[in-house]
Amino acid sequence: MTLKIVSSEHVELHTQAFGDPTHPPVLLVMGMMASMLWWPQGLCEALARSGRYVIRYDQRDTGLSTNCPPGEPNYGMLDLAEDVFLIADAYGFDAVHLVGMSMGGMVVQRAALAHPERVLSLCLVGTSPLGLDGLPPMDAAYAEHCETGESVNWSDPAAALDYVSRDVAAVASTRHPHDAAAAREFVRGDIARARNFASATNHFALVDGDDTQFRHVRELKMPVLAIHGSSDPIFPIGHAEALVAALNGAKLLRVEGGGHDLHPADWPAITEAIVAHTA
Repeated sequence: MTLKIVSSEHVELHTQAFGDPTHPPVLLVMGMMASMLWWPQGLCEALARSGRYVIRYDQRDTGLSTNCPPGEPNYGMLDLAEDVFLIADAYGFDAVHLVGMSMGGMVVQRAALAHPERVLSLCLVGTSPLGLDGLPPMDAAYAEHCETGESVNWSDPAAALDYVSRDVAAVASTRHPHDAAAAREFVRGDIARARNFASATNHFALVDGDDTQFRHVRELKMPVLAIHGSSDPIFPIGHAEALVAALNGAKLLRVEGGGHDLHPADWPAITEAIVAHTA
């Protein structure tokens, strides 16, 4: 396990790699308000033991990476997509396998559409396909929970801890038990590690800007795998089913009872699917 700070004129990104750098590179991109720690270390290590060189990182405004004042992001989704290749360059890879979860799945779709020659394969976890209509809406109970987030004082660590802990419980697997105490301690550590946890709320305000030419999933030409929980309340399983239907040859790993999470009990199946997809 190695740490590397990747920087350019505009951004500094904190990254961590697992495994042998001569093995196929798999770059993990996490979702909204989530640092790289939300890619569980145990899952990263399992992928590395299976012959993959795994890289995770803090996206802008999360963890130790560059942050903007809350409410003042100076970047858009395309900038996040370009960060993927800044990291690939820093590690010496012309092309990588991309795995994106939630908002990270939208980032890697944009990355793959903008620079398809640099993406060996795409794995989309608990996310939504770009450009497809008629997708099922967010679960009503979860949408109601999200509305309460507007009144959270994100600069107060205790308030942030309470809301995010409730959020983790709301998206948890319906098949496996949720360890609320462990989840709360994890969130507490994530908040404490961040340069400014309130800055992560900038992800809510991201504007796509000029990326309208890169908006349709049907343009993807590389191998695509969707991994999706059947009980995901944010992006119901229909999002993954629509993705697979839209792309000839795309595959779907349906995680029975899975929420918008990466439960340890599901890591073996997830690892096996990613390793096979990136072979």
